[in-house]
Amino acid sequence: MRLYITVILFLILLAIAFIFGSQNDQMLSLNYLIAKTNISVATAVGLFTSIGFVLGLLFVLFWKLVGMVKPAKKDPALTGKKS
Repeated sequence: MRLYITVILFLILLAIAFIFGSQNDQMLSLNYLIAKTNISVATAVGLFTSIGFVLGLLFVLFWKLVGMVKPAKKDPALTGKKS
């Protein structure tokens, strides 16, 4: 149930971001370390939303991988050994 709520909230926020971006046809000037470019607000919102989604997905996958690789602590109650 929590997964469904999370996905629905994510889709609502994504839709709001793209609606906001599509209503603004102003140009932005982005300065990189070695370059400068002019893009529209809609393109910037789409680009940065996509980058944020991919980075979040990579972070979650990395977190799950670390949790799977990390050895579980041994609980004496589970192994049947008494101290």
